Amino acid sequence: MSAAMKGKRALVTGAASGIGLAIVRELHAQGAQVVASDVSAERLSDALAPLEGVQRLPADLGVRGAVEALVESAGPIDVLINNAGLQHVSPIESFDPARWDLILQVMLTAPFTLIRGLLPGMYQRGWGRIINIASVHGLIASPFKSAYVSAKHGLLGLTKTVALEAGARCPDLTVNAICPSYVRTPLVEKQIADQARVHRIPPAEVLEKVMLTRNAIKRLIEPEDVAHLVTFLCRREAWSITGTAQTMDAGWLAH
Repeated sequence: MSAAMKGKRALVTGAASGIGLAIVRELHAQGAQVVASDVSAERLSDALAPLEGVQRLPADLGVRGAVEALVESAGPIDVLINNAGLQHVSPIESFDPARWDLILQVMLTAPFTLIRGLLPGMYQRGWGRIINIASVHGLIASPFKSAYVSAKHGLLGLTKTVALEAGARCPDLTVNAICPSYVRTPLVEKQIADQARVHRIPPAEVLEKVMLTRNAIKRLIEPEDVAHLVTFLCRREAWSITGTAQTMDAGWLAH
């Protein structure tokens, strides 16, 4: 086990699968004390069973009070990874307003609430890292994803604003967003049927004709790739990187 993050406490949301689970594993391997949160206590327990010493704090980020309770129960946090997310694919005229509210709560309001609650402690200790897992859809749009795209665009605005505030008060506190294109996660796998329906194509054609059509490199990103960038941004040498949207898009935005 590396000691690069020894003595640091990290909170990761959406930690039971996909990108969040990969980040938990990587931070744990780097010596951090990791607090892992997800909506399902059972899935959290199953996913983290092999990782000794990882604290598990189930929380429904779709409920504002639960997010505030997570701030209190997590204790002092040096590294905050806002990763939890969900997706809903639908034309806007039939987009369920309840799903809109939930997506905005989980993916924008919950990160705001966690940052608001945990940032003062980082100021007091004189060091911190806030990393928001955004998306290439924080920079561009795709049809049928109005809530997701809106939340991710908002998350980038939040990232920049907090970076400016934090940098003026604490030179060792950085705030960044990571913007991957499609990552091999359960969230992406669940989209395939929805994408096939709204685009009226067979599910087998979704990767080539929808998800990877704009990529220069026609591959899904692996969750571990994102986790490695997270740990790099936590390094001392990354102090000058703040307020940024770090793209991992396999050439999508090069067009």
